[in-house]
Amino acid sequence: MKYFVGIDIGGTNISTGVVDETYKIVGRGKIKTGIGRSYEEILADIIETVRLALADADIDLEEVKSIGIGCPGTCNTETGIVEYSNNLRWNNVPLVADIEKAFGKKTYFDNDANVAAYGEYLAGAAKGAKNAIIITLGTGVGAGIIINGKIFSGSNFAGGEIGHTVIVVDGYECSCGRKGCFEAYSSATGLIRMTKEAAENHPESKICQLVEADGKISARTAFNAAKMLDDVGQAVVDRYIKHLACGITNTINIFQPDILCIGGGVCNEGDNLLIPLKKEVAKGIYSKNSAKNTEICICSLGNDAGIIGAAMLGKMNEGNILKSVFGM
Repeated sequence: MKYFVGIDIGGTNISTGVVDETYKIVGRGKIKTGIGRSYEEILADIIETVRLALADADIDLEEVKSIGIGCPGTCNTETGIVEYSNNLRWNNVPLVADIEKAFGKKTYFDNDANVAAYGEYLAGAAKGAKNAIIITLGTGVGAGIIINGKIFSGSNFAGGEIGHTVIVVDGYECSCGRKGCFEAYSSATGLIRMTKEAAENHPESKICQLVEADGKISARTAFNAAKMLDDVGQAVVDRYIKHLACGITNTINIFQPDILCIGGGVCNEGDNLLIPLKKEVAKGIYSKNSAKNTEICICSLGNDAGIIGAAMLGKMNEGNILKSVFGM
């Protein structure tokens, strides 16, 4: 049995797993990321999570074939350098070289959204697809694109930023500096902002009752209010789904993938989100009369997608598969 190590560097946690050839995670290690710390401090914790995962799996380093990393930001897969990561506040850091130095193992990396998409493609909801797109609705809107079984990252390793396409001209300001981005409206952050606005404008709503009881507004507050037949909560949900459908419809019209999977905490709403979303998307897709339209579903691997996808970057390279679509 061959083993691979997958590292998923997130805004909250560094999560590492030892993954076998069947995509099963057999050992885990996790440490808080601690954004704001130096690269050297975070690197030391990345290395420690690998050691923790190996110990948890009871696997010797010698049994590991390769190491893979999913990292937020622009990851130059040719040089192994993280050219820029806004979340981690990194500029031109030699992450791959430093991990190879620490463990003496061939190391690969890619953007975290690309890696999570690859995990879902290999072992999750997108398994068996030829072309797939995975969109994650979290603090931001992340996306990974698989075309003909290969990760697409563009000619400069920064492709796939679907979250930073505009769906409302001169709309809410996004963290990237643009206004009206898909991310500004369809992330969990965007949903929370819309819920807060509704609570301020409608103090009589059940949203306010829930906030008083819970002590905070979450991405589920509006959905919970809607389940209580609150008109204000339902209006927020409807608005959120309409914006989400706009971004997804745009994506489908551009790429026409076999499947588009959505993930993130908002997706815990299940059919309360998925059924109205599909209806809204169906109104706008260009290929209405096509014999085969894109399937929309919810991701199945959760946070494990990033670990599995990262771990399998090495196996993918063994087959010389990891290429830019334009570089073939």
